[in-house]
Amino acid sequence: MDIQQSPEEVARTESLEQKKKRMRRILQKLKKAYPDAKIALRYRNPLELLIATILSAQCTDERVNQVTETLFEKYRTAQDYATANREELEQLIYPTGYYRAKAKNIQQCCQQLVDRYGGEVPLSMEALVQLPGVGRKTANVVLGEYGKPEGIVVDTHVARIVQRLGFVATKNREKIERELMEIVPRKDWVIFTHLLIAHGRTVCTARKPRCEECVIRSECPSAPLFLSQLQPRTKGSSTKRSK
Repeated sequence: MDIQQSPEEVARTESLEQKKKRMRRILQKLKKAYPDAKIALRYRNPLELLIATILSAQCTDERVNQVTETLFEKYRTAQDYATANREELEQLIYPTGYYRAKAKNIQQCCQQLVDRYGGEVPLSMEALVQLPGVGRKTANVVLGEYGKPEGIVVDTHVARIVQRLGFVATKNREKIERELMEIVPRKDWVIFTHLLIAHGRTVCTARKPRCEECVIRSECPSAPLFLSQLQPRTKGSSTKRSK
């Protein structure tokens, strides 16, 4: 990789084999930097993880965890959700946003779980994506923790970082996932997402990435650009302007 190239140029010119090698180096460094990286959502079984993931759309994991602390005590089974009073359910999940659509999806999803799978969550991509409110990303989250992962979860942090690293030149989440599945070792598909989320929350943030503290900046074509934008503090810069 030519560190002087833009991320887009690197994504287009670097060969698949080169990307695989660079990804292995990056994974090694991130695993050392974030040895405890794991999913942030709190859950006790596949149903709770499915519900929490549906609620996490356009919402922080922290807020979802606050909501599910009460939600999971009130509703324990798919039947509980399917037969719940819609207004009560909406009120409980209101803080997660889009509460009406989420409540509708949760109830329809759980009704299908009852009707088709005896109230259990099916652990296959084909079955999961047929459930209301469940897309490929949500299915990958569940399968990553309980089943056999069939893809890579591409959230906001993952999409942003792999673009900055020059692994992909697209913003389309499905295309990003397909390209990453060729680059990331299959055994690392689950931890890969957790590592990039941890890195995205602490270092490679959306607005002001802290490249000077980044353990993978030597592998990142975006780092030189961001570092060049850092303005050195000059003497007296912190003092207030006199009136």
